[in-house]
Amino acid sequence: MLESFHILTLTHRQAKLSLLENFVIQDSQEGEKQRKLGMLKEHFGFQELMYLATCNRVMYFFFSKKPLSNTFLSDFVQYVNPSLPEDSVSDLVSKLYHHKGAKAINHLFEVSASIDSMVVGEREILRQVREAYQQSLAWNLTGDNLRIAMQQVVQAAKEVYAQTKIGEKPVSVVSLAIQELLKAKVSRDARVLMVGAGQTNNLVGKFLVKHGFSNVTVYNRSLDRALELAGKFDGEGLPLTLLPEHKSGFDCLIVCTGATTAIIQPELYRQLLAGETDRKLVIDLAIPNNVAKEVVAQFDFQYIEIEGLRHLADQNIDFRLNEVDKAREILELHLQQFAKAFEERRIELAMRNVPVEIKAVKAHAMNKVFKKDIESLDDDTRDLLERMMDYMERQCISIPMRAAKGVGMKRKV
Repeated sequence: MLESFHILTLTHRQAKLSLLENFVIQDSQEGEKQRKLGMLKEHFGFQELMYLATCNRVMYFFFSKKPLSNTFLSDFVQYVNPSLPEDSVSDLVSKLYHHKGAKAINHLFEVSASIDSMVVGEREILRQVREAYQQSLAWNLTGDNLRIAMQQVVQAAKEVYAQTKIGEKPVSVVSLAIQELLKAKVSRDARVLMVGAGQTNNLVGKFLVKHGFSNVTVYNRSLDRALELAGKFDGEGLPLTLLPEHKSGFDCLIVCTGATTAIIQPELYRQLLAGETDRKLVIDLAIPNNVAKEVVAQFDFQYIEIEGLRHLADQNIDFRLNEVDKAREILELHLQQFAKAFEERRIELAMRNVPVEIKAVKAHAMNKVFKKDIESLDDDTRDLLERMMDYMERQCISIPMRAAKGVGMKRKV
């Protein structure tokens, strides 16, 4: 029943992220991407196609009644990426997962419910799946079968997030650091001193904006990046070379640079204090640490550092993993519901001409076969006959539909 559903996918689990680039549609222009996917669908004779590409996953979800050839996987890879050398094609094919039938639907369920994600419980993947479907729908690549599948997928994923704790407890060190900052009851108008304006501190900045922090000064080796990050708060961005001249003190110091040695040494930390004696909060998200051990030993402050956060993240990941079995139980029920809905829809489509054909039989009988007999009847009898025929028409339409659905459900059991 579900054998026409297929998924071809490559993820971080099977290959290095750089290899995923060989399996994506090689065009950033939306119109050209739409054209290539349309050609791909037509070339292989798919009835429907949905395409998903994220930073750690590429997936082609398609519906095909046509049997796939023994060389389908290599043919598919070569069509997607014609410039790929033959040995690279073979390497890529060996790493692909090809899910068929119920396994394909179940895989899509697990992806959307974040069970198969790089970070279990990360809800972002459901948004990405929905957007991929909406884009494929807008490009006329999908139809009734993928629509039914996606309806059940979204419902199942939402139920997993609602009825399990798979998305609870943060697992990124940045979100955990912000959580610790909030636990410390740091005032929203506290003086936040950020050293470094790379990817990590930019993510920290998004959280700070979200939670209403605005008094932020950023120091960075590149002044442009310092100004860009500080601009999120209407704060001040300065070159890293001026950090020793910082005279306005701080309440919270957040450090993350690419330096291979500690940049916050005891003398610099003393200068940053600007004579203040109250207890500070220091968050060090760098590897290796940007705050020297001597600073931690000599000064009294609340210290949050990367290793402690990573340990907490591992604990939270274990917590989420313990919810996976519960999530799979929910998905199994939805897989059964999808199989039933798909079968009923298949029967509905197969039977959709029945009403038309029954109406045609009735019209033929009354207007041709029994026309003279009916014309010889008086008005009351003719009216009774027509009402009887209308009743029989409705019953003849409903009986086969009920019977067909009964057979479909019986087959499933």
